[in-house]
Amino acid sequence: MSDTSRRPGRPGKPYRRPKKDPVRVLAFEALRAVDERDAYANLVLPPLLRRAREQGDFDGRDAALATELVYGTLRRQGTYDAVIAACVDRPLREVDPPVLDVLSLGAHQLLGTRIPTHAAVSASVELARVVLGDGRAKFVNAVLRKVAQDDLDGWIARVAPPYDDDPEDHLAVVHSHPRWVVSALWDSLGGGRAGIERLLAADNERPEVTLVARPGRATTAELLREEAAVAGRWSPYAVRLAEGGEPGAVEAVREGRAGVQDEGSQLVALALAGAPLEGSDRMWLDGCAGPGGKAALLAALAAERGAVLLASEKQPHRAGLVAKALHGSPGPYQVIAADGTRPPWRSGSFDRVLVDVPCTGLGALRRRPEARWRRRPQDLEGFAPLQRGLLRTALDSVRVGGVVGYATCSPHLAETRAVVEDVLKQHDAAAELIDARPLLPGVPDLGEGPDVQLWPHLHGTDAMYLALLRRLG
Repeated sequence: MSDTSRRPGRPGKPYRRPKKDPVRVLAFEALRAVDERDAYANLVLPPLLRRAREQGDFDGRDAALATELVYGTLRRQGTYDAVIAACVDRPLREVDPPVLDVLSLGAHQLLGTRIPTHAAVSASVELARVVLGDGRAKFVNAVLRKVAQDDLDGWIARVAPPYDDDPEDHLAVVHSHPRWVVSALWDSLGGGRAGIERLLAADNERPEVTLVARPGRATTAELLREEAAVAGRWSPYAVRLAEGGEPGAVEAVREGRAGVQDEGSQLVALALAGAPLEGSDRMWLDGCAGPGGKAALLAALAAERGAVLLASEKQPHRAGLVAKALHGSPGPYQVIAADGTRPPWRSGSFDRVLVDVPCTGLGALRRRPEARWRRRPQDLEGFAPLQRGLLRTALDSVRVGGVVGYATCSPHLAETRAVVEDVLKQHDAAAELIDARPLLPGVPDLGEGPDVQLWPHLHGTDAMYLALLRRLG
């Protein structure tokens, strides 16, 4: 059928075939993968972009727009759902998920970008025609025209409950976080409204790409020669790339001599390595090593002192990632696939032990915005036994006088202080907390200690938690 032919059985104006916009179709495909397969955008998007480039559909500006559409839509999903719900005549759960994805993409273009209103609506309707069909495209058109009647601030004033009536619900809508996450973050952060608003806003900002120069293999001076590279804030091995910087274009990253690693993760490894220790310092353990970022930094630091790192990871495929990250390390190391709660090594074998335990990931919502909608409060109950078991094993694995670092990329109190306090009370061997703050020199706003909680809005890092414990007996 040509663009000028008429639809069979329908008089009137000629039927026009929809125009396929590669950028918005790709963004839609990424959102569908996140929704249907519980995929993560940071894993789904790169191969989609690579394929588009190989097919000649994309240039750099197209890739940047597609990335903004995907991540912006996921970060603001809760706010956009509230707006869309006010513009449809049925509960959102009754709107087909693919239709809701198109509406959310359209809402983000209207409320979260500088794309002109007419262009945002027309492009979204064209996308709907391509991926949903003409019938549902009419519904999309009608809803987005209603959305376009106000800006984001106007919509928030209409759909968010007043702060004085329900502070947590207000913040949940305004900053697009589930209410239970707002409550948990606020409990951990403490303080008044200003702090939690800054934290939630930081969760919705695109994080910088931070590299780590692995000691003995690369230097920050080498990485700083890259275009638009600047030194990290806190870690002596960190280098930040300006917006749009591509890690894969950095030679040291391609060769594995440097890697992509949040500065908070670097600080955790550096603090464990810097903790004061009497006696031997020859055997180090990373008990939850996958996918290998902290293990690679620890291996390099261990090599500088003539120490050996054992990197253990339960899942074999993740152990393979660890081996890849450590390949080329300057000193001796070993990678094994083993259950950290039932280890094959003997008690008291190590001088330093790190356990960066599995968790809800609430500290990395900038990087994985979809996680905030995927997690549930009951997930905490599933992680709790594993987190306590891994810390108990870590304390068993370290020698008397040795140091254990308990880390997690979640600020939730149930995954941080509650775990440490429970294990200290119940563990057979005596242990004490070490003040971790002096081991993060120059880093401000570290609280009362002895443990450390980093924050996106205060430190520009993921919300990493670290407690250092010394085994006494």
